[in-house]
Amino acid sequence: MNRRTAREDAVKLIYEMEMGGDGGEDTRFGVLEIDPNEEEADYVERLYQGVTENVDQIDAILSDHLTGWTIERISKVDLAVLRVAAYELKYVGLPASVVINEAVEIVDRYSTDKARAFVNGVLGALSRAEK
Repeated sequence: MNRRTAREDAVKLIYEMEMGGDGGEDTRFGVLEIDPNEEEADYVERLYQGVTENVDQIDAILSDHLTGWTIERISKVDLAVLRVAAYELKYVGLPASVVINEAVEIVDRYSTDKARAFVNGVLGALSRAEK
């Protein structure tokens, strides 16, 4: 598993949480087929735990950069991507260009055509505010 796959798996777990799931072992090992011995398996866990433990703060940060939107209006897929990316920007400290690029790539795979510009815009505003 590479880092992008780890991010995608974390997004899927966050999405499941948003839909009422628990991100448990059935999902991790059965559906996503995460091997706990893989190199990036711990990164999936770090992202998932980090987002779930800080979801209120992450949503507050995102809300500050949503122009004309609320958290409740964002599609669950886009919200999961934004939460993981915001966590990486705020708590992991990865370069904004890497985080934004990865988020846009993931949202391209799992969301609508318009989601790319939306996610890019929100994360761009967030990264500029962090500087």
